[in-house]
Amino acid sequence: MRIDMVTLFPAMFLGPLQESILKRAQARGILTIFLHQLRDYAWDRHQMCDDRPYSGRVGMVMKPEPIFRAVRTILAGESAPVILLSPQGERFTQQRAMELAREPRLLFLCGHYEGVDERVREQLVTEELSIGDYVLTGGELAAMVVVDAVARFVPGVLGAANGAHDDSFATGLLEGPQYTRPPVFEGLAVPDILRSGDHAAIARWQREAALRRTWERRPDLLDQADLDEADKVYLRKLREALDRETK
Repeated sequence: MRIDMVTLFPAMFLGPLQESILKRAQARGILTIFLHQLRDYAWDRHQMCDDRPYSGRVGMVMKPEPIFRAVRTILAGESAPVILLSPQGERFTQQRAMELAREPRLLFLCGHYEGVDERVREQLVTEELSIGDYVLTGGELAAMVVVDAVARFVPGVLGAANGAHDDSFATGLLEGPQYTRPPVFEGLAVPDILRSGDHAAIARWQREAALRRTWERRPDLLDQADLDEADKVYLRKLREALDRETK
């Protein structure tokens, strides 16, 4: 996958892109990430990329000319999703990360100040994404979050072939608790079932643990989850147990 980042502050990406999994993925040629300084595409000698809004509101708005020039130059006639990071965008989800990971190329626009000229949205942007209902100083941090989440679904990026597909939200549920060695730490023991070697029993324990954690923390997810009859029976028992406790 090729990823292009159009930003006023490319240095903000250097730490996250030069560490851990993303670094290894680039070194192996699985990901190719290009950072583009937006000012390099400005028309004037001062490399202005922002101006006062016509509305008279305070703040500055990113100008359309450098952004149009950057996107057209970088894509050079190729087709790719052009994603604007914006608090007004669609809420980014694990499902959207999986979908974007199927694209051979992505281009991210990192907004700043009071946002971008509306003509950028109308003519260039194919979708807007938001990582939450809050406002950041710019789109760079949000872009890093999206790239990290998407990259995990690109084949070869993670060590385990299907590792990302077992995470929270990937199955519609939160992931259950995880344990590692030692088997007992400060009097707290790993559940016996996980050390039993009974793979079917372990799989059922993990499923029920995920159901319980989702029921406790994000019950809204259960409305959309793909539940079999055994799942429904287990959830019914949880609710009945809670009813008994509250009486």
